[in-house]
Order: sequence, then C-alpha cells, then structure tokens
Amino acid sequence: MTGKQRREQLLEIGRTVFAERGYDGTSVEEIAERAGVSKPVVYEHFGGKEGLYAVVVDREMQLLLDMVTGALTGGHSRELLEQAAFALMDYIDTSTDGFRILVRDSPVAQSTGTFASLISDIATQVEDILGLEFKSRGFDARLAPMYSQMLVGMVALTGQWWLEVRKPDKATVAAHLVNLAWHGLEGLERHPRLVGERRA
Repeated sequence: MTGKQRREQLLEIGRTVFAERGYDGTSVEEIAERAGVSKPVVYEHFGGKEGLYAVVVDREMQLLLDMVTGALTGGHSRELLEQAAFALMDYIDTSTDGFRILVRDSPVAQSTGTFASLISDIATQVEDILGLEFKSRGFDARLAPMYSQMLVGMVALTGQWWLEVRKPDKATVAAHLVNLAWHGLEGLERHPRLVGERRA
C-alpha cells in the first residue's frame, strides 16, 4: 500500500470509528488495529487522533457545503428552497457517518470548524438569494442574514431528527420543510410585532 493509499484507508477507518463512538470514545489503538498497522503509522500520517479527526471533519464539511451550494442552481425562490432542503437530506442519506460526526460539537480546538460554523457558511450562501427576494417584496434586505440563519437552522435540525428516524421518506420531509418555510415567508409581515405582554 502506498503512503497515499494508507492515508486514505486511515481516514475511512477513522471516519467510521468517530461516527460509531464519537471523538472521546475513539482511540488511536482501535484505528490502528482496524487498519492492521501499528500506532506509530497513524501518528506519522496525522500526528495523532486530533489531526485525523480534523481532516475527517474538514472533508465532511466541504462535501456538505459543496452539495448544498451546488444544488442552488437557480429558478424560482421556492425551488431554491427545495433544492437546499433536498441537498441536506441527500447528504444525510449518502454520508450518514459524516453527518453523525458533524452534528457533534468538535472537541478539537484546532479543527477548522463545527456543525454550527458549517451551517453559518451555508446560511451565507442563502443570504444573498434571500436578500434579493426581500428587496423585490419591499422588505428590509438587511434582515436577510437573520432569516437565512433561521431557515438553514430549521432544515439542519430537521435533518438531525430524520437521521435517526428515517420516516417519512426524504421527499416527504423536504416537502413539509418547504411548506413551513415557504408559507411562513409568503405571509411575512413587513413590521412584525409581539402580541404577548413581554417586550424585551
């Protein structure tokens, strides 16, 4: 096995073990044992568990970000919302281990991100689209970043739930997500107000 092939093997095994056991429950010993190598081989490639974890997280974050941004191909705003919802559901479906790793908070300080920062990156992509939609409807476009966080957060939390239950099917979940988001946006008030007693 070449050095490159060994590195890829260790990444795949690490990804599987991190998904099964979480960061704290994973050991270099187990990764090395599953790969059929000694612990020093893992250290040689990644410097330790932290380095391996950081590379696994970075790869998964990039894959999910690419899938979501690549899905936003244009069309009507509602269609864009559908495309984003489907992209996340597709990622969960095809990269379940990766999603399990991402939804856990990263304990590694030097890791380049967490699920929260990834969601923020995706929300930034959505923000531009939402800003144009707000402008065309006479809403304050400066509020688009907040609304994009809300929308992407709703989809992401639903994805976490669906990861475990897998019912109803992906298309049904996407349809209901878009139903709530779209009809909520459709009836959006320009100047929303609170109806309860609390004001601050």
